[in-house]
Amino acid sequence: MSFTTEIKNEICSNSYSRLENICMLSGFLRNNAEIDNDEIIILSENPKVVRKIFSLFKEIFDINPVIKQGKSNNFNKKNYYNIFIEDKFDIILKSLMLRDENGKSLKVPDDYFLDTEDLKRAYLRGVFLAKGSINDPKKSRYHMEFLVDTKEEASYIKDLLSYFDINAKIITREKGYMTYVKEAEKIGDFLRIVSANNAILYYEDIRIYRDHKNMTNRLNNCEQANVDKIINASEKQLEDISLIKEKIGLDAIDEKLKDAIVYREKYPEVSLSELSVIISTEIEKPITKSGLSHRFKKISELAEKLRKE
Repeated sequence: MSFTTEIKNEICSNSYSRLENICMLSGFLRNNAEIDNDEIIILSENPKVVRKIFSLFKEIFDINPVIKQGKSNNFNKKNYYNIFIEDKFDIILKSLMLRDENGKSLKVPDDYFLDTEDLKRAYLRGVFLAKGSINDPKKSRYHMEFLVDTKEEASYIKDLLSYFDINAKIITREKGYMTYVKEAEKIGDFLRIVSANNAILYYEDIRIYRDHKNMTNRLNNCEQANVDKIINASEKQLEDISLIKEKIGLDAIDEKLKDAIVYREKYPEVSLSELSVIISTEIEKPITKSGLSHRFKKISELAEKLRKE
């Protein structure tokens, strides 16, 4: 069972108020219903979603839709379910804000329809049941999407998500428009909005694990980069030292530079910070990292001068 299916099943298992159920049904029908003459046809592969939609029509409109089961023609041969509704056709479409009082189709609901935060949440539940999906955070990248038929509905969903501080984007697809979110934290917020509490626990647990793993990897990368930097710097210093010893010998240079050379050869793999501590301890003459860096700069300049000569 996919993560998306688990979320939808959880949404269907929860109880909501009558107004919330009306708004959820509105969001579902607007995005998953074929309206033909005097009949509404709904298609779904999820039996729990089908049972939920059936019960909502029975509860709200006191009708018993007809359900017919079939099997898809693709290779996985999944079951699908058609819900057919003929009774109270006009009342349903007007009550759910799919048509206005004159029978004209509405591209999006009127403003007053979702006048509270709870009703906005309910509409988003319905849209998600119809056209939503969220990638399993354990198996793939963070991604939530709603693939809908019209640009107006895609923008309406985007605005509803924005109301809850979830920034979504819209792109055109071959078959409609996609409103999508890729921010891991915001996808978690959406699960809270639609009250998918079990899905939240699973999602956040995986997200925390992945964030911790990514942080560990970043720290390891930084540590490796620092080690590589230390090794490269040390190798360059040893090259300069070898050249100086070959060309003029150590007796010809300043005593302080000689100390730096001797200890770099003795401890070729330590950082400047560590080397400054070692020198300060062993010769009992304090030297800072910056002071030691200055000495190696002079050694480098001397080596470059010798190379040119």
